This record gives sequence, structure tokens and C-alpha cells, in this order.
Amino acid sequence: MDGPARGTRTTWRNWAGNVATAPARTVSPSTTGALAEAIRRATEEGLRVKAVGTGHSFTAAAATDGMLIRPERLAGIRELDRDAGTVTVAAGTSLKHLNETLAAAGLSLTNMGDIMEQTVSGAVSTGTHGTGRTSASLAAQVSGLELVCADGSVLRCSEQENAEVFAAARLGLGALGVISELTFSVEPEFLLTAREEPMAFDKVTGDFDQLVAENEHFEFYWFPHTDNCNTKRNNRSDGPAAPLPRVRGWIDDELLSNGVFQGVCSLGAAAPSAVPAMARIAGKALSARTYTDIPYRVFTSPRRVRFIEMEYALPREALVPALRELKRLVERSRLHVSFPVEVRTAPSDGIPLSTAHGRETAYVAVHMYRGSPHEAYFTEAERIMTAHRGRPHWGKVHTRDVAYLASSYPRFAEFTRVRDRLDPDRVFGNDYLRRVLGD
Repeated sequence: MDGPARGTRTTWRNWAGNVATAPARTVSPSTTGALAEAIRRATEEGLRVKAVGTGHSFTAAAATDGMLIRPERLAGIRELDRDAGTVTVAAGTSLKHLNETLAAAGLSLTNMGDIMEQTVSGAVSTGTHGTGRTSASLAAQVSGLELVCADGSVLRCSEQENAEVFAAARLGLGALGVISELTFSVEPEFLLTAREEPMAFDKVTGDFDQLVAENEHFEFYWFPHTDNCNTKRNNRSDGPAAPLPRVRGWIDDELLSNGVFQGVCSLGAAAPSAVPAMARIAGKALSARTYTDIPYRVFTSPRRVRFIEMEYALPREALVPALRELKRLVERSRLHVSFPVEVRTAPSDGIPLSTAHGRETAYVAVHMYRGSPHEAYFTEAERIMTAHRGRPHWGKVHTRDVAYLASSYPRFAEFTRVRDRLDPDRVFGNDYLRRVLGD
């Protein structure tokens, strides 16, 4: 319904199940006007307001005991402008729907993350990124947005209109207002050739700078308790398209990466001491493959095994020392880590709260199977990452607070000034934002 829903509180949980919230009211507006009216009424009644996406963040960034805005009806393509090279979409549109619509029109985003279940606003607001030598995060591809403020007013924002708000709101953590629509810069669809192959840990870390320099998109996964990595190099191709055969794709991406891996994780959770041996067996089973396809089919993969994740953005030159420390930690401890560690890169950008702001960046993401104890592993991983000036991903587990974060971002005060101007009463506040942004 477009209007406020009253009655029994319904608990909302995120994808991983580690965050739950029971709002006093839940609404699902289908238009910007209905969204603005719901926010205005909530503000008048003294309710805090948060918008939620599909719950793929691991923090309580969207938690509220006030009014929760659900995204499912505020969805769809609003305008596709080929001449301008832009697409405007409602905030609750999934990345899957956006990518499929663009592909049908012969267009594409320049870069993207590795899953498509997120809403566009949730992905942008928390800093979702892929990997790229020169192409940056989803937020960096936003050329305009529409923001609903606490009083129900609507701001149109771009580099030409409300530029200061635009700079902050592209990656705004939901702290400035509720995004109702986003405009992305797009380009004619292109082909990517993916080359995936195993590589030893010492080889990939020793050649890391060269691998990043030689490939448009480079990433790798290290399998804890082993010296095994799996690398992926994505580069633009003149074609022809050569997608993975359907059966091979199903075996690799569904049967092995999801079905068998689910079984391995479940066994590891029941018998943690078996994890290192299983990791060594799995590492030896890695095989190479090469295929050429349209971008979203190369960048993204199904992720059905549920997990908890922490990710830190490091100065790129700190990646190899930090990762080697993490490897020594796993080898010398009693930790049992069944999930691979993911490493990606991003160019420097100028978005105030971007984890890649002002520096060439490498990302280290650590994961644990949902339900497995993760605290000891994450605590030690975080200690290593912060020692190397790491910035935590805004939507993933971390323990940093405003004191640490304010010193990590040169334009942090600029962001908080915009917040003070747009939401002085903290209508869009919650405990998570109080910890990371201050009162």
C-alpha cells in the first residue's frame, strides 16, 4: 500500500540473518509523491525513518523502530536516454532488472559488483563496488539522483543542481534522506573475456601490481589453510561472444560453487577441525576456464550460500603485506575458515565517503559461513586491516566508530555538514549512524 500501514509489528531481517528490526510502521510507496507524503507524516508524528533494500548489507544501517520503507513497489525504469547515455530508475529497482533491461536495449553499466539481488539505492548508498583498474564503484557511475528530505520536500541533485548534496548523497548511508530515483551513466554494450585460472599464493601476491596493471578488471580468491588462489581477469573483447556452455556453467556456478560448497560449509560448521583438510582438497580441484559474454554475465555470479562478511579498503600498496599477515594469522591460529578471502581493486575517486576516496585501493573481504563463530577471525582481521589504514566497507561487519572514520576520510566533515543541514533532527538516524557518523 502507498499509505502508512498500522497494526502488529512485523520483524524484518537481512539476508544473512544477523540483523533484525521491528518497526512501528512499514510502508511500500510506489511513487515519489507517496514516498514524500509518508516521510512527511512520519516526521510530524516523531517517528524515525529508514529505507531498506533487499537486505544484502551486514550492518544495521537500515534498522529502525520507527517507519521502515520497503522498496518493492518503488521500482522500474523511468527514462532511458540513448543520446545522453543515461538511464533513470526508481530506487527500489533491482540491479538484476536494471542489467537485463540495459542488455535488451544494447547498453551496459561500465562496472558492477558480483551480485545482482541488491536494489540500486541500497547498493549505491553503501558503496557497492566491483573490481577495476580505471572503472570505479556504482556510486561513481551515478550522474543524478532524487532525494526526499525529512519535511517531504524533494531535491533534484547532480553536478549542476544541488551539487554539494549530490556529492554526499551518491554514497550517503541513508543519512541525508531517502533516495527515490537514480540516474546512471551507461555506455553501448560491450563484450568481456573472462580468464579464470588457479595460481599459487606467492605467485599472485608477487605479481599483484603487474596483474592489476595488465588487466581492466582483476580479482582473486585465496583459500585459507592452503597456498591456493583462483584468479579472474576480465578484459574487453572484440568478440565473438563465447559464453560458457550451459551445462558447464551450471556445474561450475550452481552445483560446485553453491550446492557442493553449501555441503562443505555445513560439514565444516558441524566439524570445524575438518575445515583445513577440506580446503586443501577443494584447492586442488580448481580448474581454468575462459569465456566471452556481455558484462553483467561476466561480472556477476549467483551467491546462494549465506555468510557473514567483513571487508576493508586498503591503500593499494598495503594489500600484499596485509594479506600475508592474514595468511600467517590463519596458519598460526586455531581458526577454521571455510570461505575464501576475496581481493579486488578500485581507482581513486572523489566521493566524500567512498572507501576509495583519494587513493588507489585494494579490497580484502573475509567471510564466515552463517551461524559459524566469526568474532575471533574478524577481530584479528580487522586489527591487521586498521594497522594498514584500512577503511571498512559501510555495509559490512566492522567495529569502527566516528573517531576512527573521521580521521580516515579527508572530506568527512563536509559530509556531516550536509547532514546537519538536511536532517538536523536526525529523522533518518539510528544507532549504526550514530556510531559511524556521530550525533
